[in-house]
Order: sequence, then structure tokens, then C-alpha cells
Amino acid sequence: MEPFKVHILGCGSALPTLKHNATSQVVDIRGKLFMIDCGEGTQVQLRRSRIRFTKIGAVFISHLHGDHCFGLIGMISTFGLLGRTAALHVYAPAELGPMLRTQLDFFCGGIEFEVVFHAIDTTVKQVIYEDKSLTVESIPLEHRIACCGFLFREKGLLPHIRRDMIDFYRIPISQINNIKLGADWVDDEGRTVSNERLVTPADPARAYAYCSDTRYMPRLHEVVQGVNTLYHEATYDSSMASRARLYFHSTAEEAAKVARDAGVGKLVLGHYSARYEAEDILLAEAKTIFPNTILAQEGLEIDV
Repeated sequence: MEPFKVHILGCGSALPTLKHNATSQVVDIRGKLFMIDCGEGTQVQLRRSRIRFTKIGAVFISHLHGDHCFGLIGMISTFGLLGRTAALHVYAPAELGPMLRTQLDFFCGGIEFEVVFHAIDTTVKQVIYEDKSLTVESIPLEHRIACCGFLFREKGLLPHIRRDMIDFYRIPISQINNIKLGADWVDDEGRTVSNERLVTPADPARAYAYCSDTRYMPRLHEVVQGVNTLYHEATYDSSMASRARLYFHSTAEEAAKVARDAGVGKLVLGHYSARYEAEDILLAEAKTIFPNTILAQEGLEIDV
């Protein structure tokens, strides 16, 4: 099966701590790397994770609070120092566009690659990126400012070739892709070998949903229904529910309700308030509702 992984670079919230870095993740899908959010210190975390800078093709910024975007211009500058030539695509709320252009002109005048900005309408669910292997959709969220999450959805895969049948019928390599696409085979004696005998079913397509800063949305589960892995912010435990409502954040209990109602495979909690010396209370709270829950931690690599 082709790789589909999420690398956690940072999972803290707004106030810096010595334990957690500001929010950032890298999604590796079939060898293509996409960054989600880019808080301060992200490029150092990239070094620690041994993720190749040059392979990141696009950055998706959920909203314009500093703990989700202050690291972007520094990382772009470093890309320039490393001699990057490939374009970098930045998907973010429209308000970032003019600010990013000013920063690029002031700090990065000599870079030899293009930074292509794509404005996101955070109020609607829509496909904002697509290539031959996946789509990325925006997920409208409810925060103090314009904010959205992202849904990475793998496109349908081709079936697997049965090597024993290929050898038995002496099918040339040049025809393998046609067979994967559904073609039958005619053997040397003119007999048709059905496609079903030559292949085994494709692996099921996978999906990863990233729900950044948001208050609890009772209908959010409809948007992320059935995804393999859901990342949902869990800034507070339920004893701090009033504070969560005030600042448009979620509790671990609320994140687990979304996961349960959506029927997801796995829930990953993150964006922890600095008040917690350990996040065990958040994990325990979520597990009472959705047992297959884990805590995001810097350096964690998650198989979607």
C-alpha cells in the first residue's frame, strides 16, 4: 500500500511552552508532502523530523492566529537559502495574501522560486487542491476569526496485478496498466482471460481530516464522515467548557463526540492549552466516548 502518513511537528496552542511547539503537521501521501499550518519554530521541527524541505509542495494555513502561521516567512526564507527552484503554493484565508507579499518583498527579494498564493473562502466546503492521486477540501470551522480545516482524500486506487497469472499467460509488461484499467487478455490460442482472473481488488481509498481551532460544531461529523483518521483540537477538558465556548475552542469530550458521530477510524487530539503539564486528563476524557483516541506529540508519525 502506498504511504499515507501524518507527521506531527507541533501540537501546542497559542502560549509557547518548553514542552510543545506551535501547530504544524506534514501529510505524506504517496511520496508527496503537504504542510498544514506553520507555527513559529516549524522549520526546526522539520530538521528534527528529518523531513526533506525541498519535497514540500504546498502549505495550507487554517487561520491567521500567530501560532498557526508565524513560521511561514522564516521557512520560505530558508527555502531560498537552500536553493529551492520549485514553486511553493500557499493556501490560506484571503487576508494573508497582501501581508505575505509585503514580507516576501522585504525579506525574500532574492529567492529564486515563485510563491503562489491561493485565497480560501473559509465559509464553504470546496475542493481547493487536486491532482491525479488526491483532493484537498476546505472544512468550514467556527473560531474567533475566519478559519477552516482540511480534508485530504485519496482518489480511488487501481487493482493489484496477480503476478502468477501474468507469468502463466506471459503477458508483456506493456499491457499491465491496461489490465489494471479493466482490460481482459487474449492468450496465444485466442481465448479471452477475464480481467477478474488477472487482478485482485484495489486497496480502499483513505482520508484524513484536520480540524483546527474551532468551537464544538454538532454537525461537523457530517463533513468528516467515515474518514480513517481525524485530528480535532482539544484545547481544554470538560471542566473548562465555559472557557472553551468563550474562546471558540473545543474540549476533549466534544472532539470525541465528533469522532463517534462521524464513525471515524482513529481520533488524534491536539492544540493543548499550556495549563496542562500532562494531557492524560484529555485523553481519558475522550476515550470514555471514543476509545480509539491518541494524543498528538511532536515527532509522532501516524499511519492514516
